[in-house]
Amino acid sequence: MNALPVPEADTILPVMEAGRGDRLLNAIEVAIGLGLARQSHGPFVLGLCGAQGSGKSTLSAALARRLGAAGIKTAILSIDDLYMTARDRRALALEVHPALRSRGVPGTHDIALGLAAIDALDRGCSATLPRFDKARDDRMPESSWETVSPDCAVLILEGWCVGATPQTAAALETPTNAFERVEDPDGIWRTYANQALGGDYQRLFDRIDFLILLAAPRFEIVQAWRLQQEHELRARVGPGASSVMSDAEIVRFIQLFERLTRHILDAMPDRADMVVPLDDVRSPQQIRFRSGDLPPRADKKRQPEIENEQRPQ
Repeated sequence: MNALPVPEADTILPVMEAGRGDRLLNAIEVAIGLGLARQSHGPFVLGLCGAQGSGKSTLSAALARRLGAAGIKTAILSIDDLYMTARDRRALALEVHPALRSRGVPGTHDIALGLAAIDALDRGCSATLPRFDKARDDRMPESSWETVSPDCAVLILEGWCVGATPQTAAALETPTNAFERVEDPDGIWRTYANQALGGDYQRLFDRIDFLILLAAPRFEIVQAWRLQQEHELRARVGPGASSVMSDAEIVRFIQLFERLTRHILDAMPDRADMVVPLDDVRSPQQIRFRSGDLPPRADKKRQPEIENEQRPQ
């Protein structure tokens, strides 16, 4: 990896018309290199947050290929792969709120699976990364999960709410959209999701060494991005697949993410180590570093979780 100067605090790097992706990959690679130089044990955990359709998976795959070509063993764990099984979400919907049957918001993930994987790698052991099949809307069998070797140097944790913090109780009082006004008038669903986010999700996000936000220009564009994703899924698996949504269903579905997505776009730029504003076609416009001390979290001492700790129900 090339030795490049550490950016000064609050540095903003313009992204030129040509090679925008390369410029972004270069900047992330520098941050990872600096972090690996400080890392005493376990993988360097790169957190990548971005609204639905913002290009997280594409960027993660490109970064993993580049690091792998440089001899740096890298694995990717999407928070989507931590979704609870369809059976468990059906039970949750009956116990708490019907909307929790839909995957997505905090409270619909098995966070213990992610913590267990990082703990194993921190202890110098191999780890198993779960995988979720969105076409079936259910977790894939364990035989399909990815096994990561103990010498994994970088773990990319990517997802739409990675690194997010909970809202205040006062912020939950006013409904954000039609779904919240009609289907969650008493705030049961949004309160449950917010409390879940303030619990084990923070334990997982505390393991992040460097947090990147791919910032959508505004929430409204996210619906167009998500529609594009579903059209691509429909083309891949066929319109008859049970979990492929219609455009009308997508419009409702995206409302489940609106509250927290808006909160992330408002609050995370002040906390993320790198912020990448995107335009309407997901092209990076700038690269903003929060601090010149890159990466600021890499000296933290992670304590592996207790192996036999009971998973949250």
